Amino acid sequence: MTTQTGQVDHELVEAAAQVARTRCRGDHHTVAAAGRARDGRIVTAVNAYHFTGGPCAELVLIGAAAAQGVYELDTVVAVGDRGRGVLPPCGRCRQVLADYFPALRVVVGNGDDTRTVPVTDLLPEIYVWADHRSSAD
Repeated sequence: MTTQTGQVDHELVEAAAQVARTRCRGDHHTVAAAGRARDGRIVTAVNAYHFTGGPCAELVLIGAAAAQGVYELDTVVAVGDRGRGVLPPCGRCRQVLADYFPALRVVVGNGDDTRTVPVTDLLPEIYVWADHRSSAD
């Protein structure tokens, strides 16, 4: 693993935190995510918690971004409700984010340890979905 930390996009973190404070209510929506598009726009989303495994905020963010014409994200962050702060993406989200945006950077950590790292650093020995698809797909 070649951890290359970068500057934290504090505006992006605050955008996700604001959505977590104002839109995450009850048990259905507990995490907000924000992503910065290549053109600088910020897109936000919330998870849809369900006992069957509803989508995480990062996955909803991918769809929300596409609905707004954003197909390339540079940086993403997830923030928990009730002041839980920055949350790292789960394994499934790490894989999907890496598949959709191989050059993506992800904000992780909390407090003085908040940093931005390449998504590939969060998923060593990554499974590259496109490399394993048959030519018949």
